Amino acid sequence: MLVVCNVTKLQSLRGMVDLLPDQTRRWQRVEKIARDQFLRAGFQEIRLPLIEATELFSRGIGETTDVVGKEMYTFLDKGERSCTLRPEGTASVVRAALQHGLLSQGPQRLWYSGPMFRYERPQAGRQRQFHQIGLECLGLSSARSDAEVIALAWSLLKGLGLKGIVLEINTLGSAEDRQKYRKKLVEWLSTHIDELDEDSQKKLQTNPLRILDTKNKATKKLLNEAPTIQSMLSQESELRFTEVQQLLKILEIPFEINHQLVRGLDYYGHTAFEITSDKLGAQATICGGGRYDGLIEQLGGPSTPAIGWAIGMERLMLVLEAIAIDEPNSAASEMAIPTNPELYIVNRGERAEKTALLIATKLRENGLLVELDSSGAPFGKQFKRANKSGATLAMIIGENEIEIGQCRIKHVKRFSDQEIDQALSLEDYESLVKFIRNSISNSSTKS
Repeated sequence: MLVVCNVTKLQSLRGMVDLLPDQTRRWQRVEKIARDQFLRAGFQEIRLPLIEATELFSRGIGETTDVVGKEMYTFLDKGERSCTLRPEGTASVVRAALQHGLLSQGPQRLWYSGPMFRYERPQAGRQRQFHQIGLECLGLSSARSDAEVIALAWSLLKGLGLKGIVLEINTLGSAEDRQKYRKKLVEWLSTHIDELDEDSQKKLQTNPLRILDTKNKATKKLLNEAPTIQSMLSQESELRFTEVQQLLKILEIPFEINHQLVRGLDYYGHTAFEITSDKLGAQATICGGGRYDGLIEQLGGPSTPAIGWAIGMERLMLVLEAIAIDEPNSAASEMAIPTNPELYIVNRGERAEKTALLIATKLRENGLLVELDSSGAPFGKQFKRANKSGATLAMIIGENEIEIGQCRIKHVKRFSDQEIDQALSLEDYESLVKFIRNSISNSSTKS
């Protein structure tokens, strides 16, 4: 009797996306540029766990936010403890700083990267597992620190080749300013409650400031007539926001003031900002952040000023790819160029394959990018793979080469005015490295 088994084809979960090698190489380039910039600015990397106690986010982000109320991946572990896959990085950075006493060592300039998790409807640039690069300044209170972190984000994005980006800024004032504004906003919205969308009507009772962040077009239009927080700002808050603007002008960073910019998390106060792109449609924000002076105290630490931001990697890569298509010779297009091997070793035969493995290892130890064909296929097929690899040079080692103790090197793609078919000793690694480097350098110049 024949039994047929239906085996389910295993796939990644919805919103959990694989990064294949070509994509990963592009991400690594962006991450290296960011890492180098953070190093130059005196920021140190911190690496954080993916799973935290749920209380960290319910207390830090706010129980009435969409992130905590609707989007977190929360579960009980085997010890019956409520755990959550981190939906953002700031609360984890603060928790780590408090747990390890970093704040007692003076101001902290920290950066992080990695996956975050939110149960949202997947779309271009937004996945349920998404990735961020972010930085946090803990213990710095001046308007100058606001301008500095904004400048770091702006410089990073411009350095990556982004064009058509816009910096939007706002002030959320002090906690006292926001409390006064909340009362005034609720009074105004209550007179227009029938014009609000259903979600905004619910938030009116729980977290009315979140209504300013609505995506509903009708509600957004209505909010154009709503009172702004600027009418509730203290003189101190006004002066602070004016200073931030003056510093941005000194830095020659263009900006627009958006009075409805509140960000999506409860811990923000004073400066809030977003950097958007005209390449992303409705989900235009690439980078967002702001000041959160009350968060550290809210999580059990001393009263400590802080500011930070995060860049969404998926959205950033979409923008880079769009620019690379429109402008093939732009700096952004360089992020999409694959990293090809410098040398591809074609080899066949029992002795030749062992020797090829040894040579590949020696050349790699000398810093060369070497791909070794381990297929044992006929030379013709290996040459096709060498050509597809994008390597500049190919090294040929067969049984004939083993007999005479020499390998042959030639261009994978021959230049019209240059053709290499050089025989070199299989044992003189120093000469091999020197010849290969010179040949690659000359090829780069002529190309």
